[in-house]
Amino acid sequence: MSLERMIAALEGPVLVIGASGFIGANLLRSCLAQRSDVVGTVFSGDSWRLQGIPAANLAFLNLNDPASVATVLRKVAPRTIFDCSSFGAYAFEDDAQRIHATNYSSFINLLEQARSLPLAAYIRAGSSSEYGLNASGPAEDAPLLPNSHYAVSKAACSQAVSYYGKVLHQPIVNLRLYSVYGPYEDSSRLIPNLCAHIARGELPMFARPDVSRDFIHVDDVVAAFVTAAARMSPAIAGESFNIGTGNPTRLDALAAQAVSQFGLAATPEFSTSAGRAWDLSDWYANPSKAARILGWQARITLEDGLRRSVDWWRDQLDHSIFGELTKKAPRQAERNSVSAVIACYRDAQAIPVMHQRLTEVFQRLAVDYEIIFVNDCSPDDSADVIRRISAEDPHVIGITHSRNFGSQAAFRSGMEYASKESCVLLDGDLQDPPELIEDFVREWRAGAEVVYGRRVKRDMPVMLEACYRAFYRVFAAMSEVPIPKDAGDFSLLDRSVVYWMLQCKERDAFLRGLRAFVGFRQVGVDYVRPDRMFGTSTNNWIRNIGWAKKGIFSFSRIPLHLLTAFGGIACVLTVLLAVFSVGVRVLHPELAPRGVTFVALLVMFFGSASILGIGLLGEYIGKIFEETKARPAFIRRNLIVHGEVRVLAPGNES
Repeated sequence: MSLERMIAALEGPVLVIGASGFIGANLLRSCLAQRSDVVGTVFSGDSWRLQGIPAANLAFLNLNDPASVATVLRKVAPRTIFDCSSFGAYAFEDDAQRIHATNYSSFINLLEQARSLPLAAYIRAGSSSEYGLNASGPAEDAPLLPNSHYAVSKAACSQAVSYYGKVLHQPIVNLRLYSVYGPYEDSSRLIPNLCAHIARGELPMFARPDVSRDFIHVDDVVAAFVTAAARMSPAIAGESFNIGTGNPTRLDALAAQAVSQFGLAATPEFSTSAGRAWDLSDWYANPSKAARILGWQARITLEDGLRRSVDWWRDQLDHSIFGELTKKAPRQAERNSVSAVIACYRDAQAIPVMHQRLTEVFQRLAVDYEIIFVNDCSPDDSADVIRRISAEDPHVIGITHSRNFGSQAAFRSGMEYASKESCVLLDGDLQDPPELIEDFVREWRAGAEVVYGRRVKRDMPVMLEACYRAFYRVFAAMSEVPIPKDAGDFSLLDRSVVYWMLQCKERDAFLRGLRAFVGFRQVGVDYVRPDRMFGTSTNNWIRNIGWAKKGIFSFSRIPLHLLTAFGGIACVLTVLLAVFSVGVRVLHPELAPRGVTFVALLVMFFGSASILGIGLLGEYIGKIFEETKARPAFIRRNLIVHGEVRVLAPGNES
């Protein structure tokens, strides 16, 4: 069976963990070429390998955060997992604590959480470093003699794979990868350096000439992952497989190959200082087990692989700077990626303008970005407009709801799909000016975790603006958490804030209140809120009163406290009035109130107060009733990616 057919036949959805890495990016791209239900995880915002990948196929994941892992597993619900996560494979990644935390501790947590899933296959990227000093063509059952922290952590993982596969009967295997090379490899590594020098007619400085490596092309490695998943069975669960060619290539032979194949006039130079501390003279695979059990073997020769790699790097360097395509390069400014979530309802005319203005802002900021339009079942042609834009711009995805659930549900829906380091919430009517995001990002990079827009003035009638201002001040005074005045939903939220807001499971959510509730460092940016650019507002007095009630009853118990206080005061006054009435009747009968007017007024007063109290209690009981029904806050009907409308499978709609 061809690789393409095997990928198409995998049980999905497919989750690629570590998709921003070298092998993960190749796996993700290969799978996406054959099917759409593939999601790759990212951690940092600098993901040059994922340029052009639709935002709908990416998800943020912090492996060291169990809650983040739980969120991704729940969102994707994968049947097949390709785990390419790793830290410490590069000489400059020498933080021992982080190596063990990322490679082993987080792996165990991931496996424990994945046990609740109906997994068909879990393929773990191991390393030939597990063998350490025993590196000369070892069989999989040979002793492991790790010679670095990275090797120790990977060896521990292979033992965990054995336990989970053979004892706990999980469908998992470990692939011990040798010297993988090919497209998207870190530019600090040997083969990319060789390719870049070949493109200039030169050769790089090599390590000791007697050092050997088992070079295997990444396309063969992708095939190994897919083949292992396709052939998964209880018989191989918990096994490790060597993934290499079985052919050691000395560095002097590699240099001679490059000179001969590409007609170079350069003379190879070697230096002991150019190598790695754990380099060995004989380091190569014994892939016979993979061939016998999986039916896999490397098919790309070193000559063919070098040709492909040189061609790829020549093309890549036409639009990239070689020294920046590495983890070793000085990191870009922290906090360098933004997801924009736009709630759209009757905004078909505004959507293209919003897209253009957002794109201009993000390009000026030079950040990695995605734009998520959430069509809250708008009756106009918003869905078609989003589809056309997404066909032209891979940064854009669309989410369409099954009915109108309201802007708060729309924002939450987009926040769950956001994959960047921060999330900006905007209304689709352009009353939230995208240009303000530049100020948001500046404050975010300065340390703020929440940056909200503060409306110092609105383009609306004076009386209506006064009512809005009065509400925010009453709301702030009554709320049990500090609520910024004149701040709507327009804000930038750090990834950590997004996570905690999504942990608040209210069905009838009031996001600006939740934003204040979760805390963190919050900063306001003043702006003048313009009127709608197109159409008329869907808000009216009744809806505005509803918004006010939602905010107050979600974040304040003061109405209940006031009701209790009123009841107590009324009770005291009633007793005093009774004592006064008896006293007057006894001492001065002629002054006692006569007729029914006084009694009627008292009855009307307390009757009205009782009805008001019942109404207030009813509001709180109504919110309790809504929450106990536990209905989904929204239902996604489909996703729009690259101009394609994808109907969501059952279980992924909410």
